[in-house]
Amino acid sequence: MTSDSERARGMAFDLVDGTLRRFDGRVAIITGASRGIGLAVAQRLVAEGGRVCVTGRRADALEAAVGGLGGPDVALGVAGAADDTEHQDAAISAAMDRFGRLDVLVNNTGINPAFGSLFEAEAAAIRKIFEVNVLAALSWVRKASAVWASDAAVVNVASVAGLRPAEGIGAYGSSKAALIQLTRQLATELAPDVRVNAVAPAVVRTRFATPLFDGREDRVAAGYPLGRLGLPEDVAAAVAFLASRDAAWITGQVLTLDGGRTLGGGV
Repeated sequence: MTSDSERARGMAFDLVDGTLRRFDGRVAIITGASRGIGLAVAQRLVAEGGRVCVTGRRADALEAAVGGLGGPDVALGVAGAADDTEHQDAAISAAMDRFGRLDVLVNNTGINPAFGSLFEAEAAAIRKIFEVNVLAALSWVRKASAVWASDAAVVNVASVAGLRPAEGIGAYGSSKAALIQLTRQLATELAPDVRVNAVAPAVVRTRFATPLFDGREDRVAAGYPLGRLGLPEDVAAAVAFLASRDAAWITGQVLTLDGGRTLGGGV
């Protein structure tokens, strides 16, 4: 069990030579991290002193990501499907073998093979979306719980599409709404030793989100009060905060990252 005084240490910034070092000595697994938001999260945690295990489907993309993160001293990649329980076991075992501990889990993997009407979407596609976006996240948390260090943190990457209806991505949004509720439920069940929070980004400039802005980015960005789409680094900064001890008194929360988009009711 973690003492109140140990938790309270998270209220202070960790600075070394003027650089934020909130993840010194800490190890994270980030799923779906060969590119996009997941890779940006990995880069941020490593920049703040952490070591990371990144996952994804393609071994070559993970190898490139690990090289860019600084090599085997600070990063390792484990290829596989996020909803494959054997892959989950392999990634957690690899992180423990290489780094000896696990402090942070970032459930970033998400799929959306069903653009269009939710009412007309194929049941198999909807089922797969929920298996990867929701059930896999729960499984990762369950398996990580066997090896957690004290004062562990989970951050789930949800979406503003999980907060209100979203045209064309109804199945995806429904899965993210379930992920948000899963976040709150796990925060209740795993307290006080594991904090569980989520971020809910609007449209971020990634390959995954390209269909939402391709060929019309200026028009889409004009609907955001801050005048631009999100960047992976915007999400990474929020994830790093929630995963760090600076958020030691925050659990079960969903941080909306939307450039002000939902102020007017949009997604």
